[in-house]
Amino acid sequence: MDPTLYSIFLAIAAALLTAGFFVLCWRIIVGPNSMDRVLGNDAVTASLQCALAVYIAWTMDTTVVSVMMVVALLGFISSIAVARFRKKDDAL
Repeated sequence: MDPTLYSIFLAIAAALLTAGFFVLCWRIIVGPNSMDRVLGNDAVTASLQCALAVYIAWTMDTTVVSVMMVVALLGFISSIAVARFRKKDDAL
């Protein structure tokens, strides 16, 4: 594949991920209830993993794979913890 075309595809992917981050941050800030905020945080961790994968593809540097694993584990553990201890929004 032509390196210029490869860079263009990766730049488009990075731009779409950046736009997605802004939408997700808006969902976390404005979310009408706590479950929307939790889902937004979970989506941010997934998008961060995708952004790290784009970085790996762009630089051909695989030292960030361990960071991807840590982000995946923290996202999974945080989702499980919130699901376990979450109360309804109207219950105090």
